[in-house]
Amino acid sequence: MKYVRLSVVVFALGLSPSAYADEISLVAPGGIRAAIVKLIPDFELKTGHKVKATFGSGGGTKQQVVRGAPFDVPIVQPPLAEVLASGHVVASSETPLATVAVGVAVRRGDPKPDISTPDAVKRMLLAAKFISYPDASSGAAAGVSFNETLKTLGIAEQMKPKIKIAQGGAGAMALLAQGEIDIGLTFISEIITEPGVEVVGPLPREISTPTALVGFLSAQAKAPAAARALLQYLSSPEAAAIYRASGMQPGALR
Repeated sequence: MKYVRLSVVVFALGLSPSAYADEISLVAPGGIRAAIVKLIPDFELKTGHKVKATFGSGGGTKQQVVRGAPFDVPIVQPPLAEVLASGHVVASSETPLATVAVGVAVRRGDPKPDISTPDAVKRMLLAAKFISYPDASSGAAAGVSFNETLKTLGIAEQMKPKIKIAQGGAGAMALLAQGEIDIGLTFISEIITEPGVEVVGPLPREISTPTALVGFLSAQAKAPAAARALLQYLSSPEAAAIYRASGMQPGALR
């Protein structure tokens, strides 16, 4: 009976194992990496296709797509105008996958601060000895977002002596786990994969808008049918469950 149910799901998604397997190249920001890494093996098992995934910063990934780097399925973050204008993606294939919020992390076992309101976040940050978050200058979307949060709170200048900029979310979490900082900030999907730290929660929406992740079919896809099957799978109910388990919200930004 279990086999029958699985077959129905696979058929419904158009993911029947192919006698002519293709390799699909995918590029995506690090914020969705944890979920994609979990989803790829099941897609490969169901279809016979292989997926070669590359991950980078949000800004860096977008520029690769705009320049026409040869990826079959690019995942990018809004705004999308530059990506669409490049002509390197099929505009009609635009597929919202998930959103992810910038979250606060502490060392495992440490007291969790109040972050329920903008004022509470402001008090937490000003009370911290050191904080860390990803380097916005390298294109890290979580870093870009948190820089805006500091400006919104009106404490960007006050916080400068307390900030230790990290290379990606993993770098910020490593500093936190090692005790070099009090508070770490990055996408929640990057916090929950790191040992020695734990999520306090997302920053309030009033000071931090979650980042959306949108998939496309490349206009130059080597195997368009296989690439479309992957994009469809990444927006399926099965994928939605993985996004939730990875600290994300499936679908478009609400």
